[in-house]
Amino acid sequence: MTDRLQLAQSLDALLLPEKFRDYGPNGLQVEGRREILKIVSGVTASLALIQAAVHADADAIFVHHGLFWRGQDGCVTGWMKQRLALLLAHDINLFAYHLPLDAHPELGNNAQFGLRLGLEATLHFGEQDLGFLGGRADGGDFENAAVLGRCIETVLKRPVTVVGPTDKAITRLAWCTGGAQTYFEAAIAAGADAFITGEISEPQAHYARECGVAYLACGHHATERYGAPAVASHVAQQLSLAHEFIDIDNPA
Repeated sequence: MTDRLQLAQSLDALLLPEKFRDYGPNGLQVEGRREILKIVSGVTASLALIQAAVHADADAIFVHHGLFWRGQDGCVTGWMKQRLALLLAHDINLFAYHLPLDAHPELGNNAQFGLRLGLEATLHFGEQDLGFLGGRADGGDFENAAVLGRCIETVLKRPVTVVGPTDKAITRLAWCTGGAQTYFEAAIAAGADAFITGEISEPQAHYARECGVAYLACGHHATERYGAPAVASHVAQQLSLAHEFIDIDNPA
């Protein structure tokens, strides 16, 4: 057992939220009970995840996508009321870390996603150095973007959209999980042969074809399933807490 303050301090010490300019508050977003025995981790603080955490007897939820974002109108109505009401009714703490969870060099979304693909980062690029740049950890190359796409589909168990050249060897890979399509130009400038992220917008298809750099869109949720359980498990072990990862499927 630990208390809410100690859990918050442990997460902050690991993820260093003060280093980032983010789109919403990082840390404790909703205060629940003081004593913590069990953490449930997930990608997004959706109603379905909160309901599952209630059934799992969680004292705290740890997510990548929290409830509060810059530009919201601040009204507690509709979906916001439903989520908050359930958290407050069951006295569950909600911790959310956005960019700090993407960036952690070992336990973050980018690091954990790269680990599952057998990638090793040697450099960082893009705004706030959130993008990872490197290659295969074994020193080899991917035959081409088509082969890389099939490899990712096997890992994520979902289709991957590949745009741009599919017939040239890939030595230098750039990746940034989630909705990082705006990092593509920085990846091109950094000399990447291919860029992996979660989503694609209209401009990136043209950049891929015109610049000869493959673009692989693998799913926002799918690419960000790994950081939250890695961090929550690490901190739970430190504090002798129970931990359970609950994945709420999302096709996006």
